[in-house]
Amino acid sequence: MLEADLNIFLRILIIAVLAGALGWERESVGKSAGLRTHVLVGIAAVLFVVVGDLMVKKFSVYGELMRFDPASLVGAVVTGISFLGAGMIFFNSNNNRIKGLTTAAGILTTAAIGMIVGLERYVLAVGSTIIVFIVLHFVAKFEERYLQADGNNEQNKVNDKERI
Repeated sequence: MLEADLNIFLRILIIAVLAGALGWERESVGKSAGLRTHVLVGIAAVLFVVVGDLMVKKFSVYGELMRFDPASLVGAVVTGISFLGAGMIFFNSNNNRIKGLTTAAGILTTAAIGMIVGLERYVLAVGSTIIVFIVLHFVAKFEERYLQADGNNEQNKVNDKERI
């Protein structure tokens, strides 16, 4: 039992590092869901997977009387995390912009990575974390540099037309 608990604790440590990297990136750019939020979401996802696994093992003595559907567990985690993420999304009617959508998506992705860690698929979890980090950090810089400039040019054209 101690060996099994240490294995579970190893999963918690791994997701703390992976989710921490994503949370650090979000916090470094001033987003509301930062280091603590991402680490807690990741750990919760690992623990939900572990609890599901432990329940299957504990109640397997009941045979067909006790059924467990892993897809229901995934659905419950997705629903819970999505509810948390929905609270981070705001629409600003002054400039017709949505804020918090990427942060909410990041929280959901962190939970998915946590579930992968819970299933002991470490290479997949590390690879996914690297990809998500690149998307959050470097794609944002690309957008700021190339896409925002185009958007500002379009806005300037509209403003110029209004002045004429």
